[in-house]
Amino acid sequence: MKYITHLCRILVGGLFIFSGLIKLNDPLGFSYKLQEYFSADVLNLPFFEPYALAISVFVVVLEVVLGVFLLIGYKPKFTVWSLFAMIVFFTFLTFYAWYFDKVKDCGCFGDFLPMKPIESFIKDLILLFLIVILLIGLRHIKSIFGKFPTTLLALLGFLGSLWFGYHVLMHLPTWDFRAYKVGANIQEGMTVPEDAPKAVQEYTWTFNVNGKEQEFVTNGSYPTVDGEYVGVETKIIDEGYDPPIKDFSIESADEDLTEQFLNEENLIIIISYNLDTAETEGLLALKSATDKAIKNGYTVIGLTASGEGEKQNINAKYSLDFKWYLCDEKALKTVVRSNPGVVKLKKGTVTQKLHWNDIEDLELPTVERKPEAKKEVSSSVLYLIDGEIKTKAEADAIQPDAIEAVNVVKERSEGDALDSINLANKTSYESIVEIVLKK
Repeated sequence: MKYITHLCRILVGGLFIFSGLIKLNDPLGFSYKLQEYFSADVLNLPFFEPYALAISVFVVVLEVVLGVFLLIGYKPKFTVWSLFAMIVFFTFLTFYAWYFDKVKDCGCFGDFLPMKPIESFIKDLILLFLIVILLIGLRHIKSIFGKFPTTLLALLGFLGSLWFGYHVLMHLPTWDFRAYKVGANIQEGMTVPEDAPKAVQEYTWTFNVNGKEQEFVTNGSYPTVDGEYVGVETKIIDEGYDPPIKDFSIESADEDLTEQFLNEENLIIIISYNLDTAETEGLLALKSATDKAIKNGYTVIGLTASGEGEKQNINAKYSLDFKWYLCDEKALKTVVRSNPGVVKLKKGTVTQKLHWNDIEDLELPTVERKPEAKKEVSSSVLYLIDGEIKTKAEADAIQPDAIEAVNVVKERSEGDALDSINLANKTSYESIVEIVLKK
């Protein structure tokens, strides 16, 4: 029993340290996974979502620290029982995700090793079995070193974990396992090879035949049955090839510009999945960096999931001289773990990626400027609804009985608010329509 306990001790301790470090390398990514678990569609615990990052850091630091404690033999009773409580909780989560088919990837090993819920559930069952052996053989778990060295190592393990988590939050993950890592080509990541295996689905059709319901299984074709159709259920037999990049796009209000921008020789993309929650210091840091990039010949754009009003307000507030385009929020969270963050591309290949804290490290050697296409201005009128910039369509959609007053301003003076907005957005609005809604 003694040797079996020592073997389990090494396996469990090593796996907890490895799993914890992988997630501690990207605590924001793990917090997004926790938000998915807390969502209404899964555990329905939305009140935990604002605390997902704090919970993420606590869980992964505890995972690493308990693994270290187990290996060095620090407080074995506390350590093993804590590991048991943690693995019971993880086993419940992975079982729930698998049984109810709620989460496609458990997040146990982050982006390093995506695992299906059933795979993760089996892994947790094995770990649960190993930890039960540790509980049975608890008397055989002793400190490897003396009391003081063991306590010192335990403290260093705890402090080291905290420092590493803080470091990657203030910068970016030390190891990037995502499809947008430096050196990866986004276009290639979105491409499905011609010879890639196709998804295989099984269709179970239900018909009412002579008063009895009967099922007929096909690979998709509608069965020839002399009966009344009731319903159909589909089951994925083989998922086929799944491209690593699926939701990335660069879109304006009326067209998809993804291919155009990914063919740019020198492109700087400012990423902010949500402009309302973007860090103020980060937005302030964008001005000098993006102005320098534009001066040195780079094409600079922004990508966000926020609406048109938020885009224009941010540019006006921080005097930003580039245009924002639309992209899926989940995709932007995957591109860079920073809000805002910076990605430098050369014909779709990521050459540099930075947290806003490191924006001064953005390499911007002077390049040949691409001839700028003449911009077509769709409207010369700026619409303000209760002081917020809106589109003409949004203004037209307002019911007349909801309007308190309408003020049209045609007179302009140099240096007024309209001049600032035109400069920031490369527009040429000539007048303002101010709409005040009834309270």
